Amino acid sequence: MNKPVSTDNPIDYQDRRKRLQAKLRRKKIDCLLVSRPENRRYLSGYRAPDHGINESSGVLFVPAQGHVQLLTDFRFQLQAEQETSLIVNLYQKGLLNLLDSLIAEHRIRKFGFESHYTLHSFSLKLSELAEKREIEMIPLTGLVEKQRLIKSEKEIELIRQSVMLNESVFQQIHAKLSPDMSEIEIATVIEAQMRQVGAEGPSFGTIVASGTNGALPHAVPSERIVGNNTGVTIDMGLVLNGYCSDMTRNFVIGTPDETYTRIHRIVRKAQLAGIAAVKPGVLMKDVDLAARKLIGDQGHAKHFGHSLGHGVGLAVHEPPSVSFRSRQALKPGMIITIEPGIYVPDWGGVRLENMVVVTEDGCEQLNSDTTWLDI
Repeated sequence: MNKPVSTDNPIDYQDRRKRLQAKLRRKKIDCLLVSRPENRRYLSGYRAPDHGINESSGVLFVPAQGHVQLLTDFRFQLQAEQETSLIVNLYQKGLLNLLDSLIAEHRIRKFGFESHYTLHSFSLKLSELAEKREIEMIPLTGLVEKQRLIKSEKEIELIRQSVMLNESVFQQIHAKLSPDMSEIEIATVIEAQMRQVGAEGPSFGTIVASGTNGALPHAVPSERIVGNNTGVTIDMGLVLNGYCSDMTRNFVIGTPDETYTRIHRIVRKAQLAGIAAVKPGVLMKDVDLAARKLIGDQGHAKHFGHSLGHGVGLAVHEPPSVSFRSRQALKPGMIITIEPGIYVPDWGGVRLENMVVVTEDGCEQLNSDTTWLDI
């Protein structure tokens, strides 16, 4: 079982909410309805997941002034009261009815909602409510996510522990791998081990791809038997104390051939080049270019078609995007992945992924186990 994170310096959810409320006042928006689960947890500590975008476990009603409320139903009442210090308001006659009363109570004129995590059907119902109350609905995107971009020291430590536990799970499972195991069998064992050591669960569906399946960056584990002397990609991450990890390892059970060794070394050099480029003020596209140029110079430009990396935190894929399209600059406290890859149809692929945190003068790698990276 993993060692629990110290509570000596608990997360200040109230400060996070106050900063969001200040943003709302600056934008002259009277309230924000927070529906995205990661944003909900960031602002309140409420852990209940959604079972889909059409089945919510609750929303936060964040007025520009006054007390934030957690709106949920009977199923989640006890959990909400145990995990947060917020007013828990149950919608016994449906969320829209409760919002109707809150709009009147708080004299809302401009009602903000997370348009990137709201079903179109529900937004239409909000529009009907707005027409009834003669108020303005304001679709907002990324307001809380921008606040989540820069991680606090507490968050960095929580993510570091998630990364370390993820590495530990990989080490334990790798020692038990055999060539007669299937991809789906390996993925199942990995995810079971995550829960056994104290993780909340995987941060995404574990990817196990062997042989030619490795040419699929997001391959779905199949019944394919891994076999001897064949490249294997394992992309895995877990959730610990709410925070995600994300790591990819590539190896051969048996003896790698010359082609595998050459491609693996190119990818590793590209990863190191990307990591070396991470510094405050550097544009995301330039970090991507540092790794992409190295791969291109080795004749594999067309075999590396995705971005170099992405942010990780309460969500396993969150801003910023370390992309050749992004002109956003790195800032201290951002946590990103560096994951170059080469994917060759009818042969396979190699991807290597580590997580780093941007520091005042460069970056710190959060992964400590490099055993599988250099061959």
